[in-house]
This record gives sequence, structure tokens and C-alpha cells, in this order.
Amino acid sequence: MSEKAAVLVAGSWGTALASVLADKGIDVNIWTRNEAQCREINERHTNERFLPGVVLPFNLVAVTDMEAAVRGASSVVIVAPSSAAREVARSLKPYWSENMLVVHATKGFETESLKRISTVISEELECEEGRIVVLSGPSHAEEVVKRCPTTVVVASLDDKEAAKAQDLFMHSYFRVYTNRDMLGAELAGAFKNIIALGAGMSDGLGYGDNAKAALLTRGLAEITRIGVEMGANPLTFAGLAGVGDLVVTATSKHSRNWRAGFMLGEGTPLDEVLSSMGMVVEGIRTTKAAHTISEKYQVQMPIASQLYHVLFEGMNPKTAVEALMGRDRKTEMEMMSIETWEQWHS
Repeated sequence: MSEKAAVLVAGSWGTALASVLADKGIDVNIWTRNEAQCREINERHTNERFLPGVVLPFNLVAVTDMEAAVRGASSVVIVAPSSAAREVARSLKPYWSENMLVVHATKGFETESLKRISTVISEELECEEGRIVVLSGPSHAEEVVKRCPTTVVVASLDDKEAAKAQDLFMHSYFRVYTNRDMLGAELAGAFKNIIALGAGMSDGLGYGDNAKAALLTRGLAEITRIGVEMGANPLTFAGLAGVGDLVVTATSKHSRNWRAGFMLGEGTPLDEVLSSMGMVVEGIRTTKAAHTISEKYQVQMPIASQLYHVLFEGMNPKTAVEALMGRDRKTEMEMMSIETWEQWHS
């Protein structure tokens, strides 16, 4: 009997991950609320809105009924936008069972509560957070569906659950590592979208490679600093979920966050940027969340702070760059507090 998996929902990344599983011979149900999208996937084996020009595996079947999607599935992969993660998990709850592997690949926070997506899912499923596995890393959906070599990380508090997820996704073109630092993997995957927005904005302003290289480097320091203060392992930010995902998201035209930042840098108003994208730009929501988180933990996030002023207070992008360049002199190693540094080296 063939292994079965359910993927929720049928956006670009969800479809790409479903394709990886289908390529392994797993029977995959991908859940969507959109009847037209469901018919397109089943009849034409395409998902043109999110992945134009791609032919999907024939053992990838779309359904609009949640019960039908998860019936007989040993694994459930949640790839909903951060704003919809709680609702999707709540819809899953009546049909979820304790023996199902639950993986999520959403990079963001629940904006209102500032909760990580693993926390949101565990609350709705009424299970321990250690039952959830986070999948993250440098992985454009557009390249995964073309079977380009891709490497990601799966992180969980439970080594057995992480190993199950590793076995589930490991394929000839899709290499998977495990990591016990679920917190760090989630934080890195979310916060890097802010820096990617900034990198796109820098390119839109025409500032060149020097500026972008500095932005990525100082951005990595910034997200490592806040991540460590929140309890993450600093080494996670030097790995696939950290610097790996940051590089791919901040330097590629495949990246929605980079594209949104580029348009902002060119002078396009935010509402026009969002309407033209047609898909969720997680970095915008995450910038708002990071503004509150940095205040809560009393950790400086200068890049995120200036982006917040641009996105939500109407600051001119050039003014934001001037503010960053005009900050007080610092030593480069001011990545974390002395207390935190000593804690990790004791």
C-alpha cells in the first residue's frame, strides 16, 4: 500500500513540497479552498498562478475537503501563509491523529500574538510543541519544481520526529539535514525576510553590491542578536536556516520579499506593491512583528527599525539609508550582550 501525505495549502511552496513527495512515489493530496485551482491541478496538472509553465506529477491530487485531504495520510505538511496558519490548523484538528507526522514550512509570525507558527499549530491541535517539525532553508519553489539541487533543514525538539521528516523529504535533488534548535530555525526563517526586503530596496535605489553585501552581513548580525536573546543557538543562524536562506532570499528575483523591496526602492507606494505581487509578502508582516519583539526584548534591530518606518510610517527609503549610515560608531562584534556571549561560552 502506497504511503500517503497531505499538503495544506496549494501556494507556490506548498505545491513545490508536494511535488517532491510525489516524485518519491508518495500519493499526495494537496488541499485548497479554490475550486478552480483544484480543477486545474487535477485536470491539467498545472498551478499556473503560482508556478507558471510547470507540469505537476500525476500522483499529486488536489482536494477542497479537509477530511478527504488527510484521510489515510501518515504525514501532514502545513504551508499556509502566517496569517492563515491558525485557521488551517483549526480546520485540520477534527481529522488529525496522534500518529501523524506534522511538518510546517511557514516563515513568519502570527502578527497579533507574535507567536511562532509551531506554537500556533500546537495550540490548535492540542499537542506538545515538540510534535511539530519546522522545515526551512534556502529553497525557491520555482527551482525545486524544476528538480534543481536544493538543501534544507528540518528542526524539532523531538529527534525522532525530525528524523521522520528527514526520511519523508530526502530525495536525489532534495537533501535534508536535521537540527534540534526549532526556535532558531523558525526565527531565522522569519527574520531573514526583513533583510531581504531591505536588500531589494537597496537594489531599487541603485546602491550596488557594496551596500547590499553590508546589509546582508549586518542583517545577519541583527537577526542573530535578537534570536540568541530569545533563546536560540547562534550556530543555527550560520547554517541553512540562517545565512543560507538569507542569501537566497535577499539576492534572487524569485524572492517576493526582494521584489517588493526593489519596487519600494524605485518609489512604488506600498499598496501598489502589494496589489501587484498577487501573493503574500511575509517580510512586511514580519517587520511589524520584529518592531514589537525588539522593544519587548530591548534589543536593537536598526535595519528592521528603519524598514518599519518606511513601510508603516511613510519614511522615504533614502532617508532610512541615511539614518543607518549615520548611526553612532560601533565595534563589529557587538552582535549580542556580554552576558549572552558568556552564557554560550561557559
